[in-house]
Parts: sequence; structure tokens; C-alpha cells
Amino acid sequence: MSGPASMRVLVTGGAGYVGSVSVERLTAAGHRVTVLDTLVTGHRELVPDGVTFIDGSFGDGELVAHVLRDQGIEAVLHCAARSLVGESMRDPALYYRENVVGGITFLDQLRAAGVDRIVLSSTAAVYGTPGSVPIRETDPMHPVNPYGASKLAFEGAMRWYGVYGLRSIATRYFNVAGASDRSGEDHEPETHLIPNLLRAVRTGEPVTLFGDDYPTPDGTPIRDYIHVLDLADAHLAALEWTARQPPGTAEACNLGSGGGFSVREVLAATERVTGRPVPHVIGPRRAGDPPVLVAAIDRAHEVLGWTPARGTLDEMIGSAWAWEQARGGT
Repeated sequence: MSGPASMRVLVTGGAGYVGSVSVERLTAAGHRVTVLDTLVTGHRELVPDGVTFIDGSFGDGELVAHVLRDQGIEAVLHCAARSLVGESMRDPALYYRENVVGGITFLDQLRAAGVDRIVLSSTAAVYGTPGSVPIRETDPMHPVNPYGASKLAFEGAMRWYGVYGLRSIATRYFNVAGASDRSGEDHEPETHLIPNLLRAVRTGEPVTLFGDDYPTPDGTPIRDYIHVLDLADAHLAALEWTARQPPGTAEACNLGSGGGFSVREVLAATERVTGRPVPHVIGPRRAGDPPVLVAAIDRAHEVLGWTPARGTLDEMIGSAWAWEQARGGT
């Protein structure tokens, strides 16, 4: 096989949306993957055949120690985390306990096992409300919810574990969309715009769009999106990047489509792709929603050689709709 040598990779959260598509990409590239997932929000059927699956938490130190040793793990893609903003506002302790305390336990087990390479699937929520857009990795980070704060805390720990030789990179992104042929977005509750628009198309039940009086060209908020396959490509590139770095290297890269789309643009694209109207109503703004959230992605190209290959709304929504149709959507 040409290209980088095969790696033995542990993917936490590998039965989830982002994790499972990343597992597909890693196995297609010839890497040997082990998935660790509690299945609290993941789905066992999303783990591809031939991939070792272990039901458990990254915060279970004894279990992680066994997995790292028994599977001969060389590198980690850490996708597992509590990740609902609203839930984090209601129960911040849960987010600090699992994402931060559990995360430190996980890092300690990596250190004890001599596993010195980790890619964190992070979030642009670490920035909070930006002072300017597009957001750059050097911009101030002031998260406005416990979810973003917990991810930032783990990023900081990961970076400082470079003292022990850990090589790490955090990928920060806003909204993931689209599907592979076998894995798509299936959350309950569903908080993301595109699957909720598609659900409205299927069921005829109106979706609420929050606010149409923002200081943007069409009055609706503008957000950054990334196709889940492009994100999986970035995770693969990041894992291979860690193999080339000296001990203690830490990095962070924003990921996105290179631009932004307004809610009305996403709505119009959904109607275009499905050929059906999207039942919707306009509600009031949600507290704390900035008008524009778009990431600068040039650093990811510079560091990882990565650029999005599927950056249009039609590609993202089209793949999500095809996946839903294939699993029996109407």
C-alpha cells in the first residue's frame, strides 16, 4: 500500500455521526481501527464490519488501559463528548465531569501506555461570540456556554500534556452536514438545521426558524457548514500529520466550507434538492445567537494540506437526503 504506514487507531465516539464516517475513511485508507463508544448517542449499526467495537467510556480508566494495551493502539481520534449546548446550560456539571474530568483520565491512560498522538474533534464553540469574522485560530477564545468551555478546557490540557511528549491537534468546526453512503445524522433530540428541515419535508410538520431580523443580507443568521466526508478527510490528514511531528507538538485548525450560508439559503437549497416546499414558521431570535459565524480555514490547508472538496449546500443536503431516502424516508 502506498502512502503513510498503516496505523492502529482508537476512535472514541466512533458509533456517532462524525465518528462513524471518520472510521469509514480511516479503514478505507488501510488503517486498523478500534471503536470505543457508550452508545448513549451513538448507533452500533454505524460501526463498519471488521472494526473492533468496545462498549464503554473514555473516562473509564481501567477499561481504556486494557483497550490501549490489547489493541496495540498507536494514535487516537477523540470524537466522544457531551455536545448539546442547551443541555450544557442546564447541567454544566455533566459537561465538566465527562468532557473534562473524563478527558483527563483518558489523557493519563494514554500517557501511561505510551500513546503519544491524539486528534481532538473539537468545536468552534471555544471562540464564543467572535469580535470579527472570519474567525481565526489566533482570535480570543471566550466560550459562552459550558459545552464550549469544557472543550476549551480539554484542549488546554491536551496542549500542556505536550510536556510529556504528547503530539496533538484540535480540529474546530461549527456545523457538520451531509452523509456517506452508510452513515448520516440521526440524533434525538435533533438540534441541527438541515436534518430538521428534511424532517419537515418528510412529515409536513413546520420547523421553526429563529429570527429574520438580523443585520445580514436576508435577515437570517449566517453559519459555516462542513460536509461530514470533508471532516473525515481532515481527521485522517490530522492523524497522519501527528506521525510526522516532534514530541510535544500541539496545533489547532479551523475547518469549514470556506464561506457561510444564511438560514434562508439553506432553506432554499433544501427545497431545491428535495423538490418539495419546507413547511416553516419564523420564531423570535434565540438569546446569544450571533448574526454571523464563519471560520477562516487557510491554516488547515497550510498545516494539513486540506481543503473542502464538497463545500456546496447542494452536495451536503443532497447526500443527507439520499441517505434518509435509502433508509426509508418518504
